[in-house]
Amino acid sequence: MASLSEEDYTCPVCCDIYKDPVFMSCSHSVCKACLQQFWKTKGSKECPVCRRRSSRENPPLNLNLRNLCEAFLKEKVHRASAGSEVLCKLHNEILKLFCQEDKQPACVVCQTSKLHRGHSFSPVDEAATDMKMELNVKLDTLKNNLKTFEGVQLSICDQIETYIKTQVHTTERQIKREFEKLHQFLRDEEAARITALREEEEQKSQMMKEKIDKMSRDMSSLSDTIKAIEEEMKTDDVTFLQNYNSLVDRAEWTLQDPEKLSGALINVAIHLGNLKFRVWEKMEGIFQYTPVTLDPNTAHSQLILSEDLTSVRWGDERQQLPDNSERFDKYASVVGSEGFNSGTHCWDVEVGENTSWSVGVMTQSFQRKGDLLSMSGRWIVWYRNGNYFARAPPQPTNMLTLQQKLQRIRVQLDWDRGKLSFTNPDNNTQLHTFTHTFTERVFPFIKMGCDVSPLRILSVKL
Repeated sequence: MASLSEEDYTCPVCCDIYKDPVFMSCSHSVCKACLQQFWKTKGSKECPVCRRRSSRENPPLNLNLRNLCEAFLKEKVHRASAGSEVLCKLHNEILKLFCQEDKQPACVVCQTSKLHRGHSFSPVDEAATDMKMELNVKLDTLKNNLKTFEGVQLSICDQIETYIKTQVHTTERQIKREFEKLHQFLRDEEAARITALREEEEQKSQMMKEKIDKMSRDMSSLSDTIKAIEEEMKTDDVTFLQNYNSLVDRAEWTLQDPEKLSGALINVAIHLGNLKFRVWEKMEGIFQYTPVTLDPNTAHSQLILSEDLTSVRWGDERQQLPDNSERFDKYASVVGSEGFNSGTHCWDVEVGENTSWSVGVMTQSFQRKGDLLSMSGRWIVWYRNGNYFARAPPQPTNMLTLQQKLQRIRVQLDWDRGKLSFTNPDNNTQLHTFTHTFTERVFPFIKMGCDVSPLRILSVKL
């Protein structure tokens, strides 16, 4: 069997290893199923190889050839297993070829099958070498991309991690400072109320001391009178009778009953009644409320926010800040920390003598990177070169006519009714009104030029 090639075990009809081969009278052998199919198609009982008419209706099985084929297949499977060779699932042959059109490995039988008719083939090792070279080029590109990505992303992540720690440290310090102000206010208020209590104690204690001193003097005087009368009564009868009238007059003097003092006790109610409420009421008059606070995570790196997040000014140099997705990167802009998707809201912005600024609202989905001037989703009033404008792209810009220069501008948003108004709060003059059906959350928006003076959100009375 070792001297035979694979072609010796191949059926001339199906070009596959014999399956149940039959022995023709002409000495050729074919698969039983192939012969029956050939006879059915041909209509005559001929040998598929030499076309000689068969003298037998049912040619006998070629048992020796079948045994040889089975042994050959087992040996091939064993060789494939020992050599880690993969066999074709259709023809049980070793995959030695590669189809260029289907980009799949193939066996020698696949090469002549209908599935690969007209296709180009190359040896597996050559195809693997060529395709590995092609893939290596792409791998090099991926590796370069990975290095670039790792370098950039790791740098960004490291920067963000460092900045987070800075934020925590700074914010914690500011929180402690603000609470120290509250604590100091409460300590001062406590001291003032204790002082008022001590003053009332001193006043009423002094009043009681004066009362006690007076009563002591009266009692001493009365005691002296009693002793004097008793001494006169011990004299002789004539002397006693001579002084009797004056003794009677002196004996008729009596102490008045102690008067019931009103308001002598400490007024505890005035010191303790609604104490917490009155302290809070006093705090309300001292501390201020700002309807809009700015979000430092959105501020352009050239902008500097105040510690209470209510004002923004232009910085001399760009700050080293993380380039997070919320931050503006081209225009010196910042938005409020809280957005609105319902209700009415109002806030005043002090613009002062700044020469360039924009104030208004923008949607949550508004693009914050790159050129945002022509993008929709922003409604603003802006000032530049002595002129005022109202703009809501893609609508055209409206130039506004004002009688005097603005020092403050009021923004009034009625989200539910789709109305955004701008007024001058100093004289209640209407500047411009936008109407729009809002469908998403909007945020207060501020953009400024390179001015020295800050733009400030003004506090309101509670």
